Amino acid sequence: MDAAWPAPDRHDAGGWTLRAAAGVTQRANSISPRTAPGGGEAGSDDLPGLLRDARAWYRSRRLPVIFQVFDTPAASALHQLLDAEGFTRQSETLVMTRNARHVRPQSGGTPEVELATEPSGEWLRVWWEVDGRGGEDSLANAETILKGCPSVYALVRDRDGRASAVGRLALPDGSGQGGLYCMATLPDARRQGLAAAILQALLHAGKEHGVHGFWLLVTAANSGAQALYANSGFRESGRYVYRQERPRRALTGC
Repeated sequence: MDAAWPAPDRHDAGGWTLRAAAGVTQRANSISPRTAPGGGEAGSDDLPGLLRDARAWYRSRRLPVIFQVFDTPAASALHQLLDAEGFTRQSETLVMTRNARHVRPQSGGTPEVELATEPSGEWLRVWWEVDGRGGEDSLANAETILKGCPSVYALVRDRDGRASAVGRLALPDGSGQGGLYCMATLPDARRQGLAAAILQALLHAGKEHGVHGFWLLVTAANSGAQALYANSGFRESGRYVYRQERPRRALTGC
């Protein structure tokens, strides 16, 4: 997952990977606490010290301290520390997976899906209009993240030829896994089967690239997307949350 959405600015510190991308997306601007060989949290002997160093690293970049933490026993000590420090819980996310066997053939009559190895201007416009936050500088940073991993980009047009739905299959080198990202459909083009067509086209593209398993990420609140993915054979295999430090109130008065 980290290789599929690589932050351009990163630093390994005591078992944690600190990631930054000028504030573009939580994932690329969060700490990934890796698991130690024994099954515990890496660096768990000095969590307060690691947190202190991480605060300094993010402060130098004028970014908040955010953790991407899975809800597992191995992360319990870190969650306890973040609870004590008043970190919020945000954006609970499901990791859904499936294998590459029995990918259903694309049925006749489905919209034609255009595939490419680079995100076109149209592809970026649709994705950013649905999921983007910020202006042209933020979009440029997002494009750098996307291009940090070999990928397949899918686009579908509506009946008038307008680009209306997109998706991305990330193919981290040597992993044998494919990650589905950036599934986005313009609001006035929804409920027309475009997202389903994108999904099936990317699954087939993954098989052609030798992928033996797929994963995707969907927020716990997005029941509609979860239903679409479950209908395509995906099942929940884990969850994570973002833990963000509360902003400290500035001193006032004399």
